[in-house]
Amino acid sequence: MIALSLAEIAAVVGGQTHDIPDPTVEVTGPVVRDSREVEPGSLFVAFVGERVDGHDFAQAVVEAGAAAVLASRPVGVPAIVVDDVQAALGALARHVVRKLGATLVALTGSAGKTSTKDLIAQVLGRKAPTVFTPGSLNNEIGLPLTALSATEETKFLVLEMGARGIGHIRYLTGLTPPRIGLVLNVGTAHIGEFGGRAQIAQAKGELVESLPSADDGGVAILNADDPLVRAMAARTTAKVLLFGESGEADVRAENVRLTDSGQPAFSLHTPSGASDVTMRLYGEHHVSNALAAAAVAHELGMSAEEIATALSEAGSLSRWRMEVTERPDGVTIVNDAYNANPESMRAALRALAAMAKGRRTWAVLGKMAELGDEALAEHDAVGRLAVRLNVSKLVAVGGREAAWLQLGAYNEGSWGEESVHVSDAQAAVDLLRSELRPGDVVLVKASRSVGLESVAQALLASGAEGEVSAR
Repeated sequence: MIALSLAEIAAVVGGQTHDIPDPTVEVTGPVVRDSREVEPGSLFVAFVGERVDGHDFAQAVVEAGAAAVLASRPVGVPAIVVDDVQAALGALARHVVRKLGATLVALTGSAGKTSTKDLIAQVLGRKAPTVFTPGSLNNEIGLPLTALSATEETKFLVLEMGARGIGHIRYLTGLTPPRIGLVLNVGTAHIGEFGGRAQIAQAKGELVESLPSADDGGVAILNADDPLVRAMAARTTAKVLLFGESGEADVRAENVRLTDSGQPAFSLHTPSGASDVTMRLYGEHHVSNALAAAAVAHELGMSAEEIATALSEAGSLSRWRMEVTERPDGVTIVNDAYNANPESMRAALRALAAMAKGRRTWAVLGKMAELGDEALAEHDAVGRLAVRLNVSKLVAVGGREAAWLQLGAYNEGSWGEESVHVSDAQAAVDLLRSELRPGDVVLVKASRSVGLESVAQALLASGAEGEVSAR
Protein backbone atom coordinates (compact mmCIF):
# COMPACT_ATOMS: atom_id res chain seq x y z
CA MET A 1 0.00 0.00 0.00
CA ILE A 2 1.05 3.60 -0.42
CA ALA A 3 2.44 4.87 2.87
CA LEU A 4 -0.19 6.39 5.17
CA SER A 5 0.12 7.37 8.82
CA LEU A 6 -2.06 5.70 11.41
CA ALA A 7 -3.64 9.09 12.13
CA GLU A 8 -4.53 9.54 8.46
CA ILE A 9 -6.00 6.04 8.24
CA ALA A 10 -8.09 6.65 11.38
CA ALA A 11 -9.45 9.86 9.85
CA VAL A 12 -10.27 8.15 6.54
CA VAL A 13 -12.15 5.25 8.14
CA GLY A 14 -13.78 7.28 10.93
CA GLY A 15 -12.05 5.29 13.64
CA GLN A 16 -10.52 5.94 17.05
CA THR A 17 -6.88 5.20 17.83
CA HIS A 18 -6.16 2.97 20.84
CA ASP A 19 -2.78 2.16 22.42
CA ILE A 20 -0.92 4.01 19.63
CA PRO A 21 1.98 5.96 21.17
CA ASP A 22 2.87 7.70 17.89
CA PRO A 23 0.01 8.30 15.40
CA THR A 24 2.52 9.52 12.80
CA VAL A 25 3.84 5.97 12.37
CA GLU A 26 3.15 4.89 8.80
CA VAL A 27 1.71 1.69 7.40
CA THR A 28 4.29 0.76 4.78
CA GLY A 29 3.54 -2.94 4.38
CA PRO A 30 0.56 -4.82 2.97
CA VAL A 31 -2.96 -4.68 4.36
CA VAL A 32 -3.86 -8.29 5.26
CA ARG A 33 -6.60 -10.29 6.96
CA ASP A 34 -4.52 -13.45 7.40
CA SER A 35 -2.10 -13.24 10.33
CA ARG A 36 0.34 -15.50 8.47
CA GLU A 37 0.78 -12.81 5.80
CA VAL A 38 1.84 -10.04 8.18
CA GLU A 39 5.08 -8.23 7.33
CA PRO A 40 6.84 -5.34 9.06
CA GLY A 41 4.71 -2.22 8.62
CA SER A 42 1.49 -4.14 7.82
CA LEU A 43 -2.03 -3.22 8.79
CA PHE A 44 -3.87 -6.30 10.04
CA VAL A 45 -7.64 -6.32 9.49
CA ALA A 46 -9.42 -8.25 12.24
CA PHE A 47 -12.59 -9.86 10.91
CA VAL A 48 -14.88 -11.93 13.11
CA GLY A 49 -15.64 -15.14 11.23
CA GLU A 50 -17.81 -18.14 11.99
CA ARG A 51 -14.91 -20.12 13.43
CA VAL A 52 -12.04 -17.64 13.87
CA ASP A 53 -11.96 -14.17 15.40
CA GLY A 54 -9.13 -12.07 13.98
CA HIS A 55 -8.97 -10.04 17.18
CA ASP A 56 -7.49 -13.08 18.91
CA PHE A 57 -4.35 -12.69 16.76
CA ALA A 58 -3.77 -9.01 17.56
CA GLN A 59 -0.86 -9.52 19.94
CA ALA A 60 0.85 -11.98 17.61
CA VAL A 61 0.62 -9.78 14.51
CA VAL A 62 2.05 -6.75 16.31
CA GLU A 63 4.91 -8.89 17.58
CA ALA A 64 5.44 -9.98 13.95
CA GLY A 65 5.82 -6.35 12.89
CA ALA A 66 2.32 -5.07 12.11
CA ALA A 67 2.03 -1.33 12.64
CA ALA A 68 -1.52 -1.67 13.95
CA VAL A 69 -4.76 -3.62 13.86
CA LEU A 70 -7.98 -2.43 12.22
CA ALA A 71 -10.49 -3.73 14.75
CA SER A 72 -14.04 -3.46 16.04
CA ARG A 73 -12.90 -3.35 19.69
CA PRO A 74 -9.75 -2.45 21.63
CA VAL A 75 -7.24 -5.32 21.63
CA GLY A 76 -4.48 -4.16 23.96
CA VAL A 77 -2.05 -3.33 21.15
CA PRO A 78 -1.92 -0.44 18.64
CA ALA A 79 -5.31 -0.40 16.93
CA ILE A 80 -7.73 1.72 14.96
CA VAL A 81 -11.18 0.84 16.28
CA VAL A 82 -14.23 1.22 14.04
CA ASP A 83 -17.89 0.21 14.18
CA ASP A 84 -17.73 -1.86 10.98
CA VAL A 85 -14.42 -3.36 9.88
CA GLN A 86 -15.63 -4.25 6.38
CA ALA A 87 -16.96 -0.74 5.75
CA ALA A 88 -13.72 0.75 7.06
CA LEU A 89 -11.66 -1.47 4.75
CA GLY A 90 -13.75 -0.29 1.80
CA ALA A 91 -13.36 3.36 2.78
CA LEU A 92 -9.59 2.94 3.01
CA ALA A 93 -9.49 1.31 -0.44
CA ARG A 94 -11.54 4.16 -1.93
CA HIS A 95 -9.16 6.72 -0.43
CA VAL A 96 -6.04 4.95 -1.68
CA VAL A 97 -7.41 4.46 -5.20
CA ARG A 98 -8.20 8.17 -5.46
CA LYS A 99 -4.69 9.09 -4.31
CA LEU A 100 -3.02 6.66 -6.69
CA GLY A 101 -4.32 8.04 -9.95
CA ALA A 102 -3.84 4.64 -11.64
CA THR A 103 -6.17 3.56 -14.45
CA LEU A 104 -8.71 1.22 -12.93
CA VAL A 105 -10.11 -1.55 -15.13
CA ALA A 106 -13.04 -3.56 -13.74
CA LEU A 107 -14.55 -6.68 -15.30
CA THR A 108 -17.47 -8.95 -14.65
CA GLY A 109 -19.40 -11.74 -16.35
CA SER A 110 -20.99 -15.11 -15.73
CA ALA A 111 -18.01 -17.12 -16.98
CA GLY A 112 -14.36 -16.51 -17.76
CA LYS A 113 -13.75 -13.59 -15.38
CA THR A 114 -10.63 -14.96 -13.76
CA SER A 115 -9.03 -16.24 -16.97
CA THR A 116 -9.72 -12.91 -18.69
CA LYS A 117 -8.43 -10.93 -15.73
CA ASP A 118 -5.21 -12.96 -15.85
CA LEU A 119 -4.84 -12.25 -19.58
CA ILE A 120 -5.44 -8.51 -19.13
CA ALA A 121 -2.87 -8.39 -16.34
CA GLN A 122 -0.23 -10.14 -18.44
CA VAL A 123 -0.85 -7.96 -21.49
CA LEU A 124 -0.91 -4.64 -19.61
CA GLY A 125 2.04 -5.73 -17.50
CA ARG A 126 4.19 -5.42 -20.60
CA LYS A 127 3.32 -1.74 -20.81
CA ALA A 128 3.49 -0.60 -17.18
CA PRO A 129 3.35 -1.88 -13.57
CA THR A 130 0.02 -3.64 -13.08
CA VAL A 131 -1.76 -4.90 -9.97
CA PHE A 132 -4.61 -7.37 -10.36
CA THR A 133 -7.01 -9.54 -8.39
CA PRO A 134 -5.27 -12.72 -7.17
CA GLY A 135 -7.31 -15.82 -7.95
CA SER A 136 -11.01 -15.10 -7.56
CA LEU A 137 -10.91 -12.66 -4.64
CA ASN A 138 -13.63 -10.58 -6.25
CA ASN A 139 -15.98 -9.78 -3.37
CA GLU A 140 -16.46 -6.99 -0.84
CA ILE A 141 -13.36 -8.10 1.10
CA GLY A 142 -11.04 -9.41 -1.61
CA LEU A 143 -11.54 -6.43 -3.89
CA PRO A 144 -10.45 -3.70 -1.45
CA LEU A 145 -7.54 -5.83 -0.26
CA THR A 146 -6.36 -6.07 -3.89
CA ALA A 147 -6.75 -2.34 -4.41
CA LEU A 148 -4.74 -1.67 -1.26
CA SER A 149 -1.85 -3.77 -2.60
CA ALA A 150 -1.17 -1.10 -5.25
CA THR A 151 1.82 1.21 -4.81
CA GLU A 152 2.95 4.56 -6.17
CA GLU A 153 4.47 2.73 -9.16
CA THR A 154 1.18 1.07 -10.13
CA LYS A 155 -0.22 2.37 -13.42
CA PHE A 156 -2.97 -0.18 -14.05
CA LEU A 157 -5.28 -1.73 -11.47
CA VAL A 158 -7.30 -4.68 -12.84
CA LEU A 159 -10.15 -5.76 -10.59
CA GLU A 160 -12.50 -8.71 -11.05
CA MET A 161 -15.99 -8.07 -9.69
CA GLY A 162 -18.36 -10.87 -8.74
CA ALA A 163 -22.04 -10.65 -7.87
CA ARG A 164 -24.61 -12.87 -6.19
CA GLY A 165 -27.46 -10.39 -6.40
CA ILE A 166 -28.68 -7.02 -7.56
CA GLY A 167 -26.63 -4.17 -6.08
CA HIS A 168 -23.45 -6.13 -5.40
CA ILE A 169 -21.48 -4.70 -8.32
CA ARG A 170 -22.86 -1.22 -7.64
CA TYR A 171 -21.40 -1.53 -4.14
CA LEU A 172 -18.01 -2.70 -5.42
CA THR A 173 -17.76 0.08 -7.99
CA GLY A 174 -18.45 2.53 -5.20
CA LEU A 175 -15.36 1.24 -3.39
CA THR A 176 -13.10 1.29 -6.45
CA PRO A 177 -14.64 3.42 -9.21
CA PRO A 178 -13.42 2.15 -12.62
CA ARG A 179 -12.65 4.19 -15.72
CA ILE A 180 -12.86 1.13 -17.98
CA GLY A 181 -15.59 -1.45 -17.44
CA LEU A 182 -15.68 -4.81 -19.22
CA VAL A 183 -18.67 -7.17 -19.32
CA LEU A 184 -17.88 -10.62 -20.73
CA ASN A 185 -21.19 -12.45 -20.88
CA VAL A 186 -24.51 -13.18 -19.22
CA GLY A 187 -24.95 -16.88 -18.56
CA THR A 188 -26.52 -19.12 -15.97
CA ALA A 189 -23.92 -19.10 -13.18
CA HIS A 190 -25.74 -18.42 -9.85
CA ILE A 191 -29.08 -18.36 -11.70
CA GLY A 192 -30.65 -20.02 -8.68
CA GLU A 193 -29.76 -17.00 -6.57
CA PHE A 194 -30.62 -14.36 -9.18
CA GLY A 195 -33.84 -15.91 -10.45
CA GLY A 196 -33.18 -15.61 -14.19
CA ARG A 197 -30.84 -14.33 -16.90
CA ALA A 198 -32.64 -10.98 -17.08
CA GLN A 199 -31.80 -10.40 -13.42
CA ILE A 200 -28.20 -11.47 -14.02
CA ALA A 201 -27.96 -8.96 -16.87
CA GLN A 202 -29.40 -6.28 -14.62
CA ALA A 203 -26.75 -7.00 -12.00
CA LYS A 204 -23.80 -7.22 -14.40
CA GLY A 205 -24.85 -3.99 -16.13
CA GLU A 206 -24.35 -2.06 -12.90
CA LEU A 207 -20.70 -1.98 -13.92
CA VAL A 208 -21.27 0.09 -17.06
CA GLU A 209 -23.72 2.33 -15.22
CA SER A 210 -20.91 3.26 -12.82
CA LEU A 211 -18.53 4.49 -15.52
CA PRO A 212 -17.67 8.14 -16.20
CA SER A 213 -19.06 9.68 -19.36
CA ALA A 214 -17.14 9.44 -22.61
CA ASP A 215 -16.12 13.09 -22.19
CA ASP A 216 -14.56 12.18 -18.84
CA GLY A 217 -12.71 9.14 -20.21
CA GLY A 218 -15.17 6.37 -19.40
CA VAL A 219 -15.06 3.28 -21.63
CA ALA A 220 -17.50 0.35 -21.64
CA ILE A 221 -16.10 -2.76 -23.34
CA LEU A 222 -18.95 -5.10 -24.29
CA ASN A 223 -19.26 -8.53 -25.90
CA ALA A 224 -20.78 -8.02 -29.34
CA ASP A 225 -21.65 -11.74 -29.53
CA ASP A 226 -23.88 -11.70 -26.41
CA PRO A 227 -27.18 -9.82 -27.00
CA LEU A 228 -27.76 -9.21 -23.30
CA VAL A 229 -24.31 -7.68 -22.92
CA ARG A 230 -24.48 -5.67 -26.13
CA ALA A 231 -27.77 -4.15 -24.97
CA MET A 232 -25.93 -2.65 -21.99
CA ALA A 233 -24.63 0.07 -24.32
CA ALA A 234 -27.93 1.86 -23.65
CA ARG A 235 -27.17 1.91 -19.91
CA THR A 236 -24.00 4.00 -20.03
CA THR A 237 -22.80 7.41 -21.16
CA ALA A 238 -19.27 6.04 -21.55
CA LYS A 239 -17.65 5.33 -24.89
CA VAL A 240 -18.61 1.83 -26.08
CA LEU A 241 -16.06 -0.55 -27.58
CA LEU A 242 -17.29 -3.93 -28.87
CA PHE A 243 -15.29 -7.17 -28.96
CA GLY A 244 -16.16 -10.55 -30.41
CA GLU A 245 -16.29 -12.56 -33.61
CA SER A 246 -19.10 -10.44 -35.03
CA GLY A 247 -18.16 -8.37 -38.05
CA GLU A 248 -19.47 -5.33 -36.17
CA ALA A 249 -16.99 -5.75 -33.30
CA ASP A 250 -14.26 -3.11 -33.01
CA VAL A 251 -11.84 -5.76 -31.75
CA ARG A 252 -12.54 -9.10 -33.39
CA ALA A 253 -11.13 -12.49 -34.29
CA GLU A 254 -11.02 -13.94 -37.78
CA ASN A 255 -9.93 -17.37 -39.01
CA VAL A 256 -10.44 -18.94 -35.59
CA ARG A 257 -9.07 -22.48 -35.34
CA LEU A 258 -7.53 -24.93 -32.87
CA THR A 259 -4.03 -26.34 -33.09
CA ASP A 260 -3.50 -30.10 -32.95
CA SER A 261 -3.04 -29.78 -29.20
CA GLY A 262 -6.31 -27.87 -28.73
CA GLN A 263 -4.88 -24.37 -28.39
CA PRO A 264 -6.74 -21.51 -30.11
CA ALA A 265 -5.24 -19.52 -32.96
CA PHE A 266 -6.78 -16.58 -34.78
CA SER A 267 -6.14 -13.32 -36.55
CA LEU A 268 -6.61 -10.38 -34.17
CA HIS A 269 -8.11 -7.26 -35.74
CA THR A 270 -8.15 -3.95 -33.86
CA PRO A 271 -8.74 -0.37 -35.04
CA SER A 272 -4.94 0.03 -35.06
CA GLY A 273 -4.15 -3.04 -37.19
CA ALA A 274 -4.10 -6.83 -37.31
CA SER A 275 -1.76 -9.54 -36.08
CA ASP A 276 -1.83 -13.33 -35.60
CA VAL A 277 -2.28 -15.00 -32.20
CA THR A 278 -1.57 -18.59 -31.14
CA MET A 279 -2.40 -19.05 -27.47
CA ARG A 280 -0.77 -21.28 -24.87
CA LEU A 281 -4.13 -21.83 -23.17
CA TYR A 282 -6.48 -24.66 -24.14
CA GLY A 283 -9.98 -24.41 -25.61
CA GLU A 284 -11.74 -22.21 -28.13
CA HIS A 285 -13.58 -20.38 -25.35
CA HIS A 286 -10.36 -18.49 -24.63
CA VAL A 287 -10.74 -16.63 -27.92
CA SER A 288 -13.48 -14.47 -26.42
CA ASN A 289 -11.41 -13.93 -23.27
CA ALA A 290 -8.42 -12.91 -25.40
CA LEU A 291 -10.49 -10.47 -27.43
CA ALA A 292 -11.77 -8.86 -24.25
CA ALA A 293 -8.20 -8.43 -23.02
CA ALA A 294 -7.16 -7.10 -26.42
CA ALA A 295 -9.92 -4.50 -26.33
CA VAL A 296 -8.72 -3.22 -22.96
CA ALA A 297 -5.11 -3.12 -24.17
CA HIS A 298 -6.09 -1.32 -27.38
CA GLU A 299 -7.97 1.31 -25.42
CA LEU A 300 -4.85 1.85 -23.29
CA GLY A 301 -2.63 2.47 -26.30
CA MET A 302 -1.07 -0.88 -27.22
CA SER A 303 -0.65 -1.85 -30.87
CA ALA A 304 -2.14 -4.95 -32.45
CA GLU A 305 1.33 -6.48 -32.71
CA GLU A 306 2.14 -5.81 -29.05
CA ILE A 307 -1.18 -7.27 -27.95
CA ALA A 308 -0.86 -10.36 -30.16
CA THR A 309 2.63 -11.09 -28.86
CA ALA A 310 1.50 -10.74 -25.25
CA LEU A 311 -1.56 -12.96 -25.78
CA SER A 312 0.54 -15.61 -27.51
CA GLU A 313 2.92 -15.76 -24.55
CA ALA A 314 0.36 -15.49 -21.74
CA GLY A 315 -0.28 -18.47 -19.50
CA SER A 316 -2.69 -19.35 -16.72
CA LEU A 317 -1.98 -17.50 -13.47
CA SER A 318 -4.73 -19.14 -11.39
CA ARG A 319 -4.78 -22.74 -10.21
CA TRP A 320 -7.06 -25.53 -11.43
CA ARG A 321 -8.26 -23.72 -14.55
CA MET A 322 -7.58 -25.91 -17.58
CA GLU A 323 -4.22 -26.93 -16.13
CA VAL A 324 -2.88 -29.44 -18.65
CA THR A 325 -0.21 -31.90 -17.46
CA GLU A 326 1.09 -34.98 -19.23
CA ARG A 327 2.19 -37.85 -17.01
CA PRO A 328 5.36 -39.81 -17.81
CA ASP A 329 3.18 -42.66 -19.10
CA GLY A 330 1.49 -40.39 -21.67
CA VAL A 331 -1.81 -39.84 -19.84
CA THR A 332 -2.86 -36.17 -20.01
CA ILE A 333 -4.72 -34.68 -17.03
CA VAL A 334 -6.79 -31.50 -17.56
CA ASN A 335 -7.51 -30.05 -14.12
CA ASP A 336 -10.35 -27.53 -14.49
CA ALA A 337 -11.81 -28.26 -11.09
CA TYR A 338 -11.78 -24.77 -9.58
CA ASN A 339 -15.41 -24.11 -10.46
CA ALA A 340 -18.15 -24.97 -12.93
CA ASN A 341 -21.30 -23.56 -14.47
CA PRO A 342 -23.13 -24.66 -17.63
CA GLU A 343 -21.18 -22.32 -19.91
CA SER A 344 -17.75 -23.25 -18.58
CA MET A 345 -18.67 -26.94 -18.50
CA ARG A 346 -19.62 -26.90 -22.18
CA ALA A 347 -16.45 -25.01 -23.06
CA ALA A 348 -14.29 -27.50 -21.16
CA LEU A 349 -15.95 -30.48 -22.87
CA ARG A 350 -15.39 -28.94 -26.29
CA ALA A 351 -11.76 -28.33 -25.39
CA LEU A 352 -11.45 -31.98 -24.33
CA ALA A 353 -12.91 -33.13 -27.65
CA ALA A 354 -10.51 -30.89 -29.55
CA MET A 355 -7.54 -32.33 -27.64
CA ALA A 356 -8.52 -35.93 -28.38
CA LYS A 357 -7.03 -36.38 -31.87
CA GLY A 358 -7.89 -40.06 -31.88
CA ARG A 359 -7.09 -40.62 -28.21
CA ARG A 360 -9.56 -41.88 -25.59
CA THR A 361 -11.16 -39.08 -23.59
CA TRP A 362 -12.56 -39.14 -20.06
CA ALA A 363 -14.86 -36.49 -18.56
CA VAL A 364 -14.85 -36.71 -14.76
CA LEU A 365 -17.65 -34.32 -13.86
CA GLY A 366 -19.52 -33.32 -10.74
CA LYS A 367 -22.20 -30.97 -9.49
CA MET A 368 -22.70 -27.46 -10.86
CA ALA A 369 -23.95 -25.48 -7.85
CA GLU A 370 -26.46 -22.64 -7.48
CA LEU A 371 -28.60 -23.43 -10.53
CA GLY A 372 -31.91 -23.50 -8.68
CA ASP A 373 -34.83 -24.77 -10.75
CA GLU A 374 -32.53 -25.11 -13.78
CA ALA A 375 -30.30 -27.71 -12.13
CA LEU A 376 -31.92 -30.84 -13.55
CA ALA A 377 -32.12 -29.49 -17.11
CA GLU A 378 -28.56 -28.12 -17.08
CA HIS A 379 -26.95 -31.30 -15.71
CA ASP A 380 -28.96 -33.38 -18.18
CA ALA A 381 -27.79 -31.13 -21.03
CA VAL A 382 -24.12 -31.48 -20.05
CA GLY A 383 -24.44 -35.27 -19.99
CA ARG A 384 -26.00 -35.18 -23.45
CA LEU A 385 -23.26 -32.90 -24.77
CA ALA A 386 -20.55 -35.30 -23.60
CA VAL A 387 -22.13 -37.96 -25.80
CA ARG A 388 -22.53 -35.63 -28.78
CA LEU A 389 -18.86 -34.73 -28.55
CA ASN A 390 -17.92 -38.42 -28.58
CA VAL A 391 -16.28 -38.32 -25.15
CA SER A 392 -15.16 -41.90 -24.63
CA LYS A 393 -16.32 -42.18 -21.03
CA LEU A 394 -18.27 -39.96 -18.65
CA VAL A 395 -17.58 -40.46 -14.94
CA ALA A 396 -20.27 -38.62 -12.97
CA VAL A 397 -19.13 -38.08 -9.38
CA GLY A 398 -21.41 -37.41 -6.41
CA GLY A 399 -25.08 -37.55 -5.57
CA ARG A 400 -28.27 -36.37 -7.25
CA GLU A 401 -26.69 -33.96 -9.73
CA ALA A 402 -24.19 -36.58 -10.84
CA ALA A 403 -27.07 -38.97 -11.43
CA TRP A 404 -28.65 -36.33 -13.66
CA LEU A 405 -25.41 -36.03 -15.63
CA GLN A 406 -25.39 -39.76 -16.27
CA LEU A 407 -29.10 -39.78 -17.10
CA GLY A 408 -28.54 -37.12 -19.76
CA ALA A 409 -25.76 -39.21 -21.29
CA TYR A 410 -27.91 -42.34 -21.18
CA ASN A 411 -30.87 -40.60 -22.83
CA GLU A 412 -28.58 -39.27 -25.57
CA GLY A 413 -27.46 -42.81 -26.39
CA SER A 414 -24.63 -43.63 -23.99
CA TRP A 415 -24.99 -47.35 -23.40
CA GLY A 416 -23.06 -49.99 -21.53
CA GLU A 417 -19.95 -48.68 -19.83
CA GLU A 418 -19.68 -45.38 -21.74
CA SER A 419 -20.97 -43.55 -18.66
CA VAL A 420 -20.78 -44.45 -15.01
CA HIS A 421 -21.99 -42.87 -11.77
CA VAL A 422 -19.65 -43.13 -8.76
CA SER A 423 -20.26 -41.94 -5.23
CA ASP A 424 -17.19 -39.84 -4.50
CA ALA A 425 -13.71 -38.71 -5.55
CA GLN A 426 -11.96 -41.81 -4.23
CA ALA A 427 -14.25 -44.08 -6.23
CA ALA A 428 -13.46 -42.04 -9.35
CA VAL A 429 -9.73 -42.35 -8.70
CA ASP A 430 -9.97 -46.10 -8.15
CA LEU A 431 -11.87 -46.52 -11.42
CA LEU A 432 -9.47 -44.41 -13.44
CA ARG A 433 -6.37 -46.05 -12.00
CA SER A 434 -7.65 -49.42 -13.13
CA GLU A 435 -8.70 -48.37 -16.62
CA LEU A 436 -6.47 -45.54 -17.86
CA ARG A 437 -4.15 -46.30 -20.76
CA PRO A 438 -1.17 -44.33 -22.12
CA GLY A 439 -2.40 -41.53 -24.36
CA ASP A 440 -5.75 -41.05 -22.61
CA VAL A 441 -6.93 -37.50 -21.89
CA VAL A 442 -8.84 -36.87 -18.62
CA LEU A 443 -10.87 -33.73 -17.88
CA VAL A 444 -11.79 -33.09 -14.23
CA LYS A 445 -14.41 -30.42 -13.56
CA ALA A 446 -17.11 -29.50 -11.01
CA SER A 447 -18.12 -26.64 -8.76
CA ARG A 448 -15.53 -25.74 -6.15
CA SER A 449 -17.56 -27.19 -3.29
CA VAL A 450 -17.22 -30.71 -4.76
CA GLY A 451 -13.42 -30.69 -4.41
CA LEU A 452 -12.68 -32.72 -7.54
CA GLU A 453 -9.19 -31.24 -7.76
CA SER A 454 -8.28 -34.15 -5.47
CA VAL A 455 -8.99 -36.53 -8.36
CA ALA A 456 -6.60 -34.69 -10.67
CA GLN A 457 -3.94 -34.46 -7.98
CA ALA A 458 -4.21 -38.16 -7.11
CA LEU A 459 -3.97 -39.19 -10.77
CA LEU A 460 -0.91 -37.02 -11.30
CA ALA A 461 0.70 -38.42 -8.18
CA SER A 462 -0.09 -41.96 -9.33
CA GLY A 463 1.63 -41.38 -12.64
CA ALA A 464 4.71 -39.94 -10.98
CA GLU A 465 5.10 -41.85 -7.75
CA GLY A 466 2.77 -44.84 -7.69
CA GLU A 467 -0.52 -45.31 -5.87
CA VAL A 468 -1.65 -42.23 -3.96
CA SER A 469 -5.24 -41.88 -2.71
CA ALA A 470 -7.47 -38.89 -3.30
CA ARG A 471 -7.92 -36.74 -0.22
